[in-house]
Amino acid sequence: MSGPRTLVIGAGIVGSAAVWDLVRRGHEVTVADSRREIASGVADRYGATPAMIDVLDRAEVSDLMSDHEATVAAVPFEYGTALARAALDAGCHYFDFGGNPTVVKTQLALHDAAADRHLALVPDCGLAPGLANVIAAGMIEAAALGFVDKVQLRVGALPVKPSGPLGYGLEFSSAGLINEYAEPCEVIQDGAANLVEPLTGLETVEWREWGPLEAFHTAGGTSTMCRDYAGRVGALDYKTLRYPGHCRIFAAMRWLGLFETDDLTGIGVTPRAMLLDLLDRRLPLADPDLVLIRVAVTAGGETTTNSIVARPAAGFSALARATALPATALCDLIVRGAVGFRGAAAMHRAVDSGTLLGELDALALDRDVVRGPA
Repeated sequence: MSGPRTLVIGAGIVGSAAVWDLVRRGHEVTVADSRREIASGVADRYGATPAMIDVLDRAEVSDLMSDHEATVAAVPFEYGTALARAALDAGCHYFDFGGNPTVVKTQLALHDAAADRHLALVPDCGLAPGLANVIAAGMIEAAALGFVDKVQLRVGALPVKPSGPLGYGLEFSSAGLINEYAEPCEVIQDGAANLVEPLTGLETVEWREWGPLEAFHTAGGTSTMCRDYAGRVGALDYKTLRYPGHCRIFAAMRWLGLFETDDLTGIGVTPRAMLLDLLDRRLPLADPDLVLIRVAVTAGGETTTNSIVARPAAGFSALARATALPATALCDLIVRGAVGFRGAAAMHRAVDSGTLLGELDALALDRDVVRGPA
């Protein structure tokens, strides 16, 4: 008996990991990319079917989606709204890695249309937003009291050995990195949703083997949690983990205007485009890398801390696996009927943490839960 037919759009590092995991789960996978040779290489490597696609052609995208039960989109966030709408046209479940609050908001506005078609449309399905938020939501729901004092999410994808002045290695998208450093950051303060500036709130985080690290506000990591839990949580924030010194350098770049997307000089090149090109050229690859997740929830005078480490395996980096596999796990659960969510919502509202973590055996997470006085 054949398995579910699933489409993966994007044959890059994360898309390749998604193809591998879906094939491993018994799906009949089509991998589509604008570059036919790239799609063919990934398809041959993991036992999928290749296809060529123009993500800007909604009719073409919808036609390809219509032959599949679900789509996992591993493409830049700016395509998310159009792809989600194409999935609705095609009658296809849809999952992507989100990360941009403005785009995700437009996708979530499709909730009624998705529910009417009995479809699941779930952005923010990666590492953070994604897995880290599902863990945090599960810890909030498990708190004995109705009100939670504080929730802290600290997540980082790092090279095992830092190099260069940034202490950072390129994983896949410098554009995604700068987006996180440039946009306003959603938090809960005094029980209410609020915004703070990125690259602020610098703090030191101790982590055995890799610490001390620094953590600072970045955009997108809270997903929709600040709106979902305002009034029930006193304080909630998300900060990115990096090796010391990283934040100060990027904060200086932002102050200088290097994140700007307007042509400030009249020469036809924006500061951000120049910065992205230089980052792609100069940053070393983060090989090997690791992913660190720490979620701390304080309620009733006790703090519970859930720390997780993910490492490279099966030929994929830790970040590629930690980004792709939560989405493919949820995709599998939904198309097989094990999770009944329908409509449009971020990942932490579509699946509970116990169910998702039980599906992530291939991620080989090292977990440590500690409870103690606040």
